[in-house]
Amino acid sequence: MPAVPFRRLSVYYFFYYAFIGIFMPYFALYLQSRGFPAAQIGLLLAVMQWMRLLAPNLWGWLADRLGRRMPVLRIAALISMLGYMCIGVSDSFWAIAAALAVMGFFWTAQSPLAEATTFGHLNGQPGYGAIRAWGSFGFVVSVLGTGWWLERASIDWVVHGGVGMLLAIVASSLLVPEAPRRDGERVTGGLWPLVRRPEVMALLASCMLMTAAHGALNVFYSIHLVAAGYSKSLVGLLWTLGVLAEILVFMLAPRLMARFALRHLLLFALAVAALRFALIGWGVNFIVIVLLMQLLHGITFGVNHIASVSAISRWFAGPHQAQGQALYGSISFGAGGIIGSLVSGWLWDSVGAGWTFTASSGFALLGFGVLWWGLRAHPENRGEKTHA
Repeated sequence: MPAVPFRRLSVYYFFYYAFIGIFMPYFALYLQSRGFPAAQIGLLLAVMQWMRLLAPNLWGWLADRLGRRMPVLRIAALISMLGYMCIGVSDSFWAIAAALAVMGFFWTAQSPLAEATTFGHLNGQPGYGAIRAWGSFGFVVSVLGTGWWLERASIDWVVHGGVGMLLAIVASSLLVPEAPRRDGERVTGGLWPLVRRPEVMALLASCMLMTAAHGALNVFYSIHLVAAGYSKSLVGLLWTLGVLAEILVFMLAPRLMARFALRHLLLFALAVAALRFALIGWGVNFIVIVLLMQLLHGITFGVNHIASVSAISRWFAGPHQAQGQALYGSISFGAGGIIGSLVSGWLWDSVGAGWTFTASSGFALLGFGVLWWGLRAHPENRGEKTHA
């Protein structure tokens, strides 16, 4: 069995999520500093989600048809960097929207291709959680460093630092080898018979609603904290706390996936999300609550993600791997991200933070109901064991 390029994959994940460590906590603050109101900030961040909805399936289909994923990923990494470089050219809403659209169209190609490549190298072996944990380490380093630096430098470093990380992604992608193709692995049959399976539809719908539940967090959490009197450095520390909890989950992923059924892990994560977001909205002035709710990120994102990508990897095995991961990304992070960004943007100025995060809890509860119904009778999900 070929050796898994653990270090090279880990370096790529490190820089990929290091960029997210700049973009996710601080880009909304950058837009706010440029004078954009909450509704327009929500719309601009939704541009990335629209691209996540549209682009990954095209790239996944292309990569699976070509039989080569890494060349497609490298081209996407390069063009996404060039798109992000254009953000600082103008303060116009439409100019920034156009730059985000170009950047997002190619940026969103990378995650499903990287996931498919990683699972291709692993070929059923455990180890995904340990590789993915390096992405979370990258996020931690980036979010802490950026928060510290923004206390001393211009908010424009959200753009400058982002370009630097995107360049590092391009460089690290050149080090990752193509996953070997398995005997008999070629595209046969259609994708839709797989998608129409009840357990697949239930999982994708619940993931979409879980991402929508995270919408207010992803768009307005930093603004919410700063408005409550927290410094940018402390904001970075709070984001880091959530990611440290996420890292712990990724490191424990093999044990979790071996001990608990897929259905139980996903339902637990959705139930915790409903509690978490309500308390973030109404308890921001209590530091103990804020700290505890960030620790729950390990469950609401970490447990949900590790269970979901492992299931998708198995259900869309072999030649449909990239398309399956792309479909998961499009529906979960694309459609779910659009819903979460737009709804939170509309609610923020009109009803305030408390009710906006309460709406996030509503999305999580709806996802709980969908998953409870959709996976209730499927025999595999009562004791499903997967590698992570």
